[in-house]
Amino acid sequence: MNIPDIIIAIDGYSSTGKSSLAKKIARKFGFLYLDSGALYRGVTLFAQEEGLISRLGKVNPALEEALAGLVLSFAEDGRLMMGPRCIEPEIRSMEVSSQVSNIAAVPYVRAWVDSQLREYGRRGRIVMDGRDIGTAVFPEAQLKVFMTASEEVRARRRYEEMVAKGETPLLEEVVQNLRERDYIDSHRETNPLRRADDAFELDNSDMSFEEELAWVQGVIQGKFGIL
Repeated sequence: MNIPDIIIAIDGYSSTGKSSLAKKIARKFGFLYLDSGALYRGVTLFAQEEGLISRLGKVNPALEEALAGLVLSFAEDGRLMMGPRCIEPEIRSMEVSSQVSNIAAVPYVRAWVDSQLREYGRRGRIVMDGRDIGTAVFPEAQLKVFMTASEEVRARRRYEEMVAKGETPLLEEVVQNLRERDYIDSHRETNPLRRADDAFELDNSDMSFEEELAWVQGVIQGKFGIL
């Protein structure tokens, strides 16, 4: 199926499988995949390593100036790099997950990340996932999807993902982390998580990846009149 050179924005709650679906779409249709959440996680890791965020989540104002020297980029395989260093394992840790929403709520951090993303977006044919891609980063995106799933399903997915990586989380802690992130993401002052008015909603609580991809393909065919 030939798809026009569009921008596909995928937003939604944490652990709904946004990144997994976006990657599948990119592979199937030859799009560039960008994980906006990885950039926020990269900034969080940077702030932690530079001592610019406390364990309670208080952000040092010096982070704004420090961002001028931060270089984050995506490798060809989609992994996030900090300069020449791959930081993919570190940014997926519970330590980063527990503080990323606090970092992402800071207006100047969001502005910095948005500027990075828009540079990539200039080339078109991209699929990007995050919390405010279709509402703030690319409100002009030709296709917007908002993903959701039940809290129980999302917590179990996140728990199993962490266990598969060799971590030993407590399911109760994972559930609490999801609730805290949902609240912060939905109530932050700058570009809170919400469904764009023109976004298609996808509840994947009981769907396989193959069913999700078929759903997206059907939406694309209907929206752009592709047979």
